Amino acid sequence: MGAKAAYLDDRGVIAVAGAEAASFLHGLFTNDVQHLDAGDARFAALLTPQGKIIVDFLVVRADDADGPRFLIDCPAALAGELARKLMLYRLRARLDIADRSADLGVVAHWDGAPPQGAWRDPRAEGLGWRRIAPRVEISGLGDSGYEAHRIARGVPRGGIDFPYGDAFPHDANMDRIRGVDFKKGCYVGQEVVSRMQHRGAARKRVVPVSFPGAAPAAGTEIFAGDVVIGAMGAAAGGRGLALLRIDKAEGAGLTCGGAALTADLRGFESL
Repeated sequence: MGAKAAYLDDRGVIAVAGAEAASFLHGLFTNDVQHLDAGDARFAALLTPQGKIIVDFLVVRADDADGPRFLIDCPAALAGELARKLMLYRLRARLDIADRSADLGVVAHWDGAPPQGAWRDPRAEGLGWRRIAPRVEISGLGDSGYEAHRIARGVPRGGIDFPYGDAFPHDANMDRIRGVDFKKGCYVGQEVVSRMQHRGAARKRVVPVSFPGAAPAAGTEIFAGDVVIGAMGAAAGGRGLALLRIDKAEGAGLTCGGAALTADLRGFESL
């Protein structure tokens, strides 16, 4: 049986090419792309100087006949902003930056053998593979359950499971799903992220949750007693993800939308 596939129409693609592309991106992103091999991908983010996530993404090295090239698989709604921010940082670096979201799209594959041209999604074992291709070739694939698959693997989705612009990498479990290289050296926001890592100061985390009946809507507040300690994220098949104050959730009876909610506070530790 071939791998399942889903056309992710909410994803965009940024292309960064040129002799200095690797060193340029390496100096900005939370992960090491300087040593990325052709056909391999890394999970990373661009942060504010205060260490909060502007946008997270997957970066694949896809060199062509003209030389080094990187494709960034990012949220389509933020592709233009990401391209603009990269242009601002470019200065005199010898590279080209282009938003290719209009013509290139992203497909997720999982279960079974990966198709030709796909690369492994590094965020979690069993999550599967991704492929970037012309939108006209992949737009008919539809969604065959990828959202439930992602949730089951405990992989957060920015803008749904955590807010862009107001979450640290640790909040989104990027330290646990291979999104931060703590040995790579400087990048935008690095001092804040390193301090949180060394102090063990993360108070919020995206954690797996379960609930009886219908799923609470994303964004619904989660209570421990009368105190709001987080918000619901995406859900499917009786399971979901939620951003919680983990220090407030331990041993507490949680509710969301008036219904009981169970949080697996150990679930994110195995990611």
